[in-house]
Amino acid sequence: MRTEHLTPVRFREGFGPRFLVTVDVEEEFDWSQPLARENVSVESVARLRKFQRFCEAVEVRPCYLIDFPVANSRIAQDILGKAFKAGKADLGLQLHPWVTPPHREEVNQSNSFPGNLPPALERDKIATLTRKVRDSFDTDALIYRAGRYGLGEDTASLLAEQGIAIDSSVRAYHDYSAAGGPDFGMVDPNPFWLDRDHRVMEIPLTTVFAGVFARSGASGFRRIEKVPRLPGLAARLGLLERIPLTPEGTTVQEALRGIDIALRQDVPILNLAFHSPSLVPGNTPYVRDSTDLDAFYDWWRAVFDHLKARNVRPTGIEEIMAAVELE
Repeated sequence: MRTEHLTPVRFREGFGPRFLVTVDVEEEFDWSQPLARENVSVESVARLRKFQRFCEAVEVRPCYLIDFPVANSRIAQDILGKAFKAGKADLGLQLHPWVTPPHREEVNQSNSFPGNLPPALERDKIATLTRKVRDSFDTDALIYRAGRYGLGEDTASLLAEQGIAIDSSVRAYHDYSAAGGPDFGMVDPNPFWLDRDHRVMEIPLTTVFAGVFARSGASGFRRIEKVPRLPGLAARLGLLERIPLTPEGTTVQEALRGIDIALRQDVPILNLAFHSPSLVPGNTPYVRDSTDLDAFYDWWRAVFDHLKARNVRPTGIEEIMAAVELE
């Protein structure tokens, strides 16, 4: 992703720092296997009831990014619909193109990144998902995430057509180009305008660098990640460590360290994320059994406590939009 034309989003004085919890609410499938249109089971969405209550108990307003199979789920409509109507959660979209009509493309790795699709097909899939989610939950989504972080050159304009004001497809400091996806390797976690007309704001998923050579940041990590096992070794030696703010693959200690780094760097919105299938043991590599699931919730407890201690308040989509200073 080219970074030279990106314009930072400015927020009114006193708004930040805040944090946002975004959840990729999606079907269950084996991440190690080829994608298939037939994989549309969404049994794990029933566990969102517990997670929503967990968040409400600490006055955190999660943002659920819903894909097409989930939008068809009566259970999801019941659990999340009530939260949306009560103003205790925010509604967003997540586009998995292989399970979202119209199905005019071959199911393969390249086409799993929505931004790789022909613009007309990406437009049709975004429009289909937008309508389905609106019909299922009786409210409009204002935020979008491309499945597999597959942002494309046309995505911003297509979102603007649908009245979607925020994108959250960028995963800061991650490069997916080896798999045919986008390269965010040099993009930092600060919000920016995705288009020149400032119609669509980007709120990247938060990632920071730690270690002796943290100042080399993105450029330094680019060099070492080309060598197998070198990033892990550099992290263990305290030389250079990439820390994404997610319970999926990031320890509590790493996350707390990452939060403090992001705050020192004045990142205005910390965007923490995970995938909903992780709420059921065995669906993802990150939660394999009940012990892992307990650790998953402990991760969030520790992170929420740390954020509160650092005076970082939770936020929601409408509050973020209201805080933007338009030029």
